[in-house]
Amino acid sequence: MTRPLIVLCCVGLTPGHLGTSTPHLSALAARGFAAPLGGTLPAVTTSAQTTMLTGVAPGEHGIVANGWYFRELGEVWLWRQSEALVQAPLVWDLLRRDRPDLKVLKHFWWYAMNSSVDALVTPRPAYHQDGAKSPDIYAHPAALKDELIRKHGPFPLFHFWGPTASIRSTRWIAESFTTACDSVRPDLALAYLPHLDYDLQRFGPQGTHLERNLRELDAAAGVIIDHATAAGAQILVVSEYGIEAVRSTAFPNRALREAGLLSVCTNATGELLDPGTSRAFAVCDHQIAHVYCRDPAAQAQAQALLSRLPGIDRVYAGDERAALGLDHARSGELIVMAAAGAWLAHDYWLDPALAPDFARCVEIHKKPGYDPRELVFDAQGGKRRAGVALLRKKLGLRYVMNAIGTDPRVVQGSHGRAAAHPDAGPVIIGSDTRWARAGLTQRDVCSLIRSACSA
Repeated sequence: MTRPLIVLCCVGLTPGHLGTSTPHLSALAARGFAAPLGGTLPAVTTSAQTTMLTGVAPGEHGIVANGWYFRELGEVWLWRQSEALVQAPLVWDLLRRDRPDLKVLKHFWWYAMNSSVDALVTPRPAYHQDGAKSPDIYAHPAALKDELIRKHGPFPLFHFWGPTASIRSTRWIAESFTTACDSVRPDLALAYLPHLDYDLQRFGPQGTHLERNLRELDAAAGVIIDHATAAGAQILVVSEYGIEAVRSTAFPNRALREAGLLSVCTNATGELLDPGTSRAFAVCDHQIAHVYCRDPAAQAQAQALLSRLPGIDRVYAGDERAALGLDHARSGELIVMAAAGAWLAHDYWLDPALAPDFARCVEIHKKPGYDPRELVFDAQGGKRRAGVALLRKKLGLRYVMNAIGTDPRVVQGSHGRAAAHPDAGPVIIGSDTRWARAGLTQRDVCSLIRSACSA
């Protein structure tokens, strides 16, 4: 009988991190193997995870970034959750051709909604009509949610993202995963531990904070490794990317607006990007951006302009996108890659007084790009404003949680580019030495899972 397989994704973990600060992960590597894992472009969460679960590049599975411009809607959306967005067969779909009874648990891996797995758990805040947001999760079967909350308490959503993000959310995920495994008894289980993302983006990939963060992540991973070992399960640890130190920021949308290519509209909340009337605009995602261009003239003008912008390494146009594995209908006509040591901000406003009201909020759905500044309280009164907002919330009054700033210098780490060195990129750790081979990439993870679940 095939032993169950647990695939544990430790975001931001690299081969260079393994050592005395990671005793559980290092012991697993000593029993089995550890090696650098070739990454995906862009080196971002949803693209990397989907590549590992399909075995094909984003140009084939369609997850070209954490979000993109939905041309059919005329809107930019990041962090959509439907598995139906994936345009290639997932590993459990392939396995079920021979094992139709294969039972799968997806615990905090991306694209959880509308999923074909047997059980899943994912963050799903409750948005109230008065504007308040409450921590919550979605789980299937529905009884699983009640079981997890009864045993582990509410999911600490505000420690999962934002300026108070901390080990608490990762610890909850690890501990609740063991409960979910005992309840579901899956043949294949996926777990996701995000902890290294937080401080390594706030403070960079090196520094006094690193050892503490590695020990905290390792302890959470150890909960899952120990549980898997006791259950006789196989274990495969992967990561999505490493974090690169950054010291500068490029603003593609500001450059496009100054050139008359990007348009805005204005309402009571401030200036808003107007994709439908813009000739060119960028959806920025860490160190990569998709630039959507209305016509060939706008594309040529945008390419020439952005190629000269400090902080940008290269602009890929048309067929050149295939070299990145990103030749897909969802991709921008141009793809911008940040220079080493730089990240790309989505900001499109030129006057700070006209910035939209969500610019200083943790708002992952309204911003037309990823904003790592959401991890840091604004030094100019951010914590005080958060305290006032919480007080208003408790009093039942409307409030704005405008606790973050717009200064890009608070961001010290980013990702999206290919790793400069294998030890600074993703890692793979396996409990079975038979899985080891030279030159493993994230596209190989799908075949490793198939092999482990078919043996």
